[in-house]
Amino acid sequence: MEQKVWFKNSKGNRLCGILSNPVENKNRPIIILCHGRSSSKNSKTCKLLEKMLNENQISIFRFDIYGHGESEGKFEDVTVSEAVDDVLNAVGFLKKQGYSKIGLFGSSFGGLASIIACSKSKYIFLLSLKSPVSSYKELYVKRLGLKSSFLEDAKKNNGYLAAKKIRIPVLIVHGDADKDVPIGQSRKTAKIINNSRLEILKGADHSFTSPGHFEKMIKLISGFIIENCK
Repeated sequence: MEQKVWFKNSKGNRLCGILSNPVENKNRPIIILCHGRSSSKNSKTCKLLEKMLNENQISIFRFDIYGHGESEGKFEDVTVSEAVDDVLNAVGFLKKQGYSKIGLFGSSFGGLASIIACSKSKYIFLLSLKSPVSSYKELYVKRLGLKSSFLEDAKKNNGYLAAKKIRIPVLIVHGDADKDVPIGQSRKTAKIINNSRLEILKGADHSFTSPGHFEKMIKLISGFIIENCK
């Protein structure tokens, strides 16, 4: 049911992904899972979403962004632009495999990459986001310990501007106790995207550390995807 595959980004770096198609029907929806910074395709969120969506006959493609997990590249060289390119090449890879209905999930850093990728691609039919960054420029960059090259690139990747181009159904799940990415970013993004829904979990932190918060977040995201895949 699971197949490890490799595809390339625009620079020719090999990226690793796991393709999970429970029905072997490429006309059914497939959802790309884009993890956060310092995470991987094997994160708790990605693995659990795969299980829940596979049980509902929805295929999954979870992959490692450049410089993460089993993909090529150095972590210190990762940028938002690189992550966007990786997502778009993942979409292209699935198109070549024969998949026609492609959805996207993004978490935190991967959320910003997903927002921008959606603004650039006509092949994505839904977007779900977990604690997404919309603007690194607004964050306390020194506290995040990011390289200047990352920040210079991030300034050119504005999630709010990208959000203006998105017309597909969007769900954003964000905790109001998130100290890494303020809830205000998702409030602003949700207002920009017409066909969007923002679910705010009271007391939840950036990673939904509390089991109750995590379970609620997973149910909201999986439920949104399942409903839009009918």
